[in-house]
Amino acid sequence: MKPQSLAQRLIAWSFVAPALAVIGLFFLLPVVIGLALSFSDFDLYALADWRNLRWAGVDNYVHVLTLPLFWQALYNTLFFVAFGVPLSIALSLGCAVLLQSPLARFKPFFRTALFAPVVTTLVAVAIIWRYLLHTRYGLVNAGLGQIGIAPIDWLGDPHWSMPSIILLAVWKNFGANMIIFIAALQAIPDELYEAARLDGARRWAQLRWITLPMLGPTLLMVSVLTMAGYFQLFAEPYVMTQGGPLQSTVSVLYLMYEEGFRWWNLGQASAVAFVLFVLMVVATQGLMRLGRRGEAAASA
Repeated sequence: MKPQSLAQRLIAWSFVAPALAVIGLFFLLPVVIGLALSFSDFDLYALADWRNLRWAGVDNYVHVLTLPLFWQALYNTLFFVAFGVPLSIALSLGCAVLLQSPLARFKPFFRTALFAPVVTTLVAVAIIWRYLLHTRYGLVNAGLGQIGIAPIDWLGDPHWSMPSIILLAVWKNFGANMIIFIAALQAIPDELYEAARLDGARRWAQLRWITLPMLGPTLLMVSVLTMAGYFQLFAEPYVMTQGGPLQSTVSVLYLMYEEGFRWWNLGQASAVAFVLFVLMVVATQGLMRLGRRGEAAASA
């Protein structure tokens, strides 16, 4: 293969330069500015006059890590991720397997219906769910009353508020993963299932020894993307509970919003954002290592 000439390299860079410029302007530059702000005391006074801006070093990070509300928000976020991500993946995988079954009917209709929540506006959906979960007038409690169950304060009880938000998030997001799983299932050769049936393998054995191993890379990708999205919990508690009751639904991202756009402590808000970024990187790397170990064990 001949080495590229200078002219060819310039032509290649000219094609990618516009995309790189957009990425640098709208992604890299804000990240760098946010990182710089996290080491300053940038607030409303500095916003009015940049001469009021002072270097704070790691004081913002120390303050965030010693703030009781941050640890409450971190617990709420990890609770949301720990229960929401597996539930969302299990539901999306189950629906994909059912819709991919030869016995399933009206597949286009069900695929469209189950995917529809993904393309709806989250704020509008959260408002509707807030009315559905209303203690006195909500349809959910009305249905429970028909079978003799007392009304539940879904959004006003600290024990039920986060599970309610998890239920909304799973319903809203599982359709996207379902479509990905359906595409991955269609890529599995039918010959594997035919050979398994000839050997007497039942449905559960086919799922355990053929479907799940073949879906390994897809499962890992979906898990990483879903976990990254669930770490960014904000709109649901903002619309439905405003972080309550008793701060049981305050997430790390919601805390960042409160610090930055309610109290105008933009330096501390930037510190919260980068602490969340580090947590997401650590969690993603841990999940990637588990995925690699699983693939190595399966191949061995």
